[in-house]
Amino acid sequence: MARSNDEVAALFAEYADLISITGGDAYKARVYEKAARSVGGYHADVSTLDVKGLQEIPNVGKSIAEKIAEYFRDGKVSAVEELRAKIPAGVRRLTAIPTLGPKKACVLHEELGISSVDELADAIHAERLRDLKGFGPKTEENILHGIELLQASEDRVLLDVALDLADDVVAELSRVTGCRRCAYAGSLRRFRETIGDIDVLAAATGPKPLMQALTELPYVSEVIAHGEKKTSIRTTKGLSVDLRVVPPDSWGAALQYFTGSKAHNIRTRELAVHQKLKLSEYGLFDTESGEKIVSETEEEVYARLGLPWIHPALREDRGEIEAGLHGELPELVEESDIRGDLHTHTDLTDGLAPLEEMVAAAAERGYAYYAVTDHGPTLYMQRMTDERMLAQREQVRELDGAYGKRGRRSRGGGMRLLHGAELNIDPEGEVDWPQEFLAGFDLGVASVHSHFNQGREQLTRRLVRACENPYVNIIGHPTTRIIGKRPGLDADLDEVFAACARTGTALEINAHPDRLDLRDEDILRARRHGVKFAVDSDAHSTLHLANMRYGVGTAQRGWLTKDDVINTWTEARLRRFLDKGRTGRRSGT
Repeated sequence: MARSNDEVAALFAEYADLISITGGDAYKARVYEKAARSVGGYHADVSTLDVKGLQEIPNVGKSIAEKIAEYFRDGKVSAVEELRAKIPAGVRRLTAIPTLGPKKACVLHEELGISSVDELADAIHAERLRDLKGFGPKTEENILHGIELLQASEDRVLLDVALDLADDVVAELSRVTGCRRCAYAGSLRRFRETIGDIDVLAAATGPKPLMQALTELPYVSEVIAHGEKKTSIRTTKGLSVDLRVVPPDSWGAALQYFTGSKAHNIRTRELAVHQKLKLSEYGLFDTESGEKIVSETEEEVYARLGLPWIHPALREDRGEIEAGLHGELPELVEESDIRGDLHTHTDLTDGLAPLEEMVAAAAERGYAYYAVTDHGPTLYMQRMTDERMLAQREQVRELDGAYGKRGRRSRGGGMRLLHGAELNIDPEGEVDWPQEFLAGFDLGVASVHSHFNQGREQLTRRLVRACENPYVNIIGHPTTRIIGKRPGLDADLDEVFAACARTGTALEINAHPDRLDLRDEDILRARRHGVKFAVDSDAHSTLHLANMRYGVGTAQRGWLTKDDVINTWTEARLRRFLDKGRTGRRSGT
């Protein structure tokens, strides 16, 4: 289930928006934005802490700590409720539209009386916005696109939220007497980036105990349907869960059927028909005799159709059937293949944990190498200087000496530390620091953090120039999208992919659940260009290191193997890639 920390983080993020909408102190809004990030990434459950303990969280002072305590005591925060009461619910709803910030939402309400998404769409179609200061045809176009994104994400949640709930449901139902097997299926098993509802499948000789157990889970807010074949509930978080119980000998066919996708299942049923078979959730049957041929495992079902087992992440009818028939399915990268994380942050910039804690947490994950990549100086709010970065480098080198020699779970015995930076790609494609300074880093991750609305040609050239920099090894969160909140950059991605392949620059698959950037469709395209990838957590706290699982799932959906992902490589091979040909240029060869 969602952590208490996430509830408080969402509340403070809303409070920051409410402060902005009502014209409150901008500094205060930023304080609550920072507090939201800190609470969301904190390792301890904030509902178990007193005011004093809460004040140990970075960016949480006494006033904020008291509000957290108030929330868990009263179920609400009076200061938030007071601001909510001042603003029509529809105006608050406007702030959920990607590309429309609190200030613009406030202007629309004050100047045009707009207080709902539908009213805003009507006003745009009537061209009423373009007379307002700061608005114009391009702004109208962006807002309309934002409305489309919002509507597309209605009643859907991010992958991590759904997976958290599904893991809990499966664990609880697996304890029920008579349950032989239990797993989640559907789009969640395929690791789609957003989930509409959760499909859970169980195998048992009798369904009633399992169906009853589902309805009695502590977070059930409504029982939508309660039957012998299917029971549906809605949870207190608004997410629906559908449970189906099948006989144990139908498990494989049912798991294949309910995993989907619909398009993939159509193709498998077509294969069955051509072999005079019928495939359903109950098994694979001979059409003429009605005899059940196989059904107990997915492997048996696929094998009888002439296919190897197909990984759920591939089941989207994007060529996996043809590849399976020709013995050309890729051996997908697994989380256990990841040897290190190449994009992480500490409290030197916008991270929540000190360097020592981040390194210790990475070592506990058994990594062979680990990169620290705090922000460069052109993101002014991070207050980075040459001196601060060089001082961190010394710390990293000292820790490298210690961790590199330790006999840990990592491959080769120890964990080597890399000192890098997340460089900002400016509007012209330049990055922080001159090349002389950049030469001191082990690697450079370069990312776009602003000026998202440049023209297509400008954005494309900006990214290509960053790839051409010999000290840029990875393009971080390449399209800058935030799922459901900010669309990706309007750049010619094929030109960017070609530049990455030409220059030996990897593209990041950012594993944070609200990014998953690159998305799977773009990974498939980039892979055809011969691009290499880095699956990174972009961790801003020790908890975020575990987000790697979401990045790996996205990489699998993009058909990637170990060879495609640079942080599955040995340290020696990785360092050759990170050199990007600089050694040869320096020696004149």
